[in-house]
Amino acid sequence: MGRDRARPHSGSKGVTGVLDIGTSKIACLIAAAGPAGVRVIGVGHQRAEGVKGGVVIDLDRAEQAARAAVAAAERMAGVELSEVHVAVSCGRLKSQNFSARAEIASGVVREDDVRRLMTAGQAYVEQGGRALVHMNEVALRLDGAPGVRDPRGLAARELAFDLHAVTADEAPLRNLLMVVGRCYLEPATHVPTPLASAIAVATEDERRLGVTVVDIGAGTASLAMFAEDRFVYACAAPIGGTQITFDIARALHTPLAEAERIKALYGTVVCAPSDEHDAFTYSSAGEDDGILYHMTKAELAEVIRPRITAMCHHIRQRLEECEMTAYAGRCLVLTGGTSQLTGLADFMAAELGRPVRVAGPQAVAGLPPACSSPAFSTAVGLLVAETHEAAGRRIYRSRDGEAESYLKRVGSWLREGF
Repeated sequence: MGRDRARPHSGSKGVTGVLDIGTSKIACLIAAAGPAGVRVIGVGHQRAEGVKGGVVIDLDRAEQAARAAVAAAERMAGVELSEVHVAVSCGRLKSQNFSARAEIASGVVREDDVRRLMTAGQAYVEQGGRALVHMNEVALRLDGAPGVRDPRGLAARELAFDLHAVTADEAPLRNLLMVVGRCYLEPATHVPTPLASAIAVATEDERRLGVTVVDIGAGTASLAMFAEDRFVYACAAPIGGTQITFDIARALHTPLAEAERIKALYGTVVCAPSDEHDAFTYSSAGEDDGILYHMTKAELAEVIRPRITAMCHHIRQRLEECEMTAYAGRCLVLTGGTSQLTGLADFMAAELGRPVRVAGPQAVAGLPPACSSPAFSTAVGLLVAETHEAAGRRIYRSRDGEAESYLKRVGSWLREGF
């Protein structure tokens, strides 16, 4: 059954909707632009279903959870969304940095020249079942001279772009967008989750001087790099806080819900002397007689620490393998729900040998305090990216508003799915 069509649509001027389909929660934000700037007018979040490690594994369950989150945001905002900007962490995200150049036959750079280069860049990265998620300019040159911000209308014999693209496996991306389509929504754009989180938590100075942002959520850990205010690298892996919860559940033989409670209330990575004596109680799985067991916070830390060490090893390996690390500086910003684990920043700083700070999303008018934690960095970053001229998103689009070919293909996918 379709939704009520009597309310204002998101197509109305100044209304923007974003959707983050994560492993533990699905969040939808709606914002309106006004004289005082952007203000959040609708918030909805729901426990995620049918998603594992950022990948949709059950369309029906994921659809129901996404619909509930969107409906809550729409009720609060008093509008009906027709399109949303979507975060993407699935499909083995991969970064590529490459150059594209073309001769300018007319002697003046036109819109068609830019579009031709962008189309060639998209064709280059969309090979072997990969789909373009995001592409931005790192640098451009006219006749070999750098420093131009927008080449259109300028005289030149050759136009060259240094481009950064993020791609994903097509099937997981298609499943994610199918969930969006089943909610009677169209994907206006899709944004890599690492980029959205980085825009939410990294300062302008950090992006300009070089920064690495690590978002550790429930099911995925993503990494984004900025250098000289340009988005230059992204990756994501199916590791996250849910694995810590499973480690606790196995070690204590306790239900997952109880393990999640223990992690949130008593979890720590770096122990204080008092943690040797600071004990908590918990119930064991399968026992109904009310027997409670005891464990100290220091003992719990011994359960948690090996998984965090493995995460640090993965991050270190990615940093060592990435050629852009040398340009992104030493600063590392940590966000995501798992970043709130006590002592995590200090532990990672020691393991990685670089300064680490934990950050939540920047303040946005109308955003409830409950949504201002690091767990909502991706959703807030999506909103900031689509309502402001965000750093690292210098994407050349046609001035006549023509839809990008990839989003046209998405529309075809959604029609085929019904």
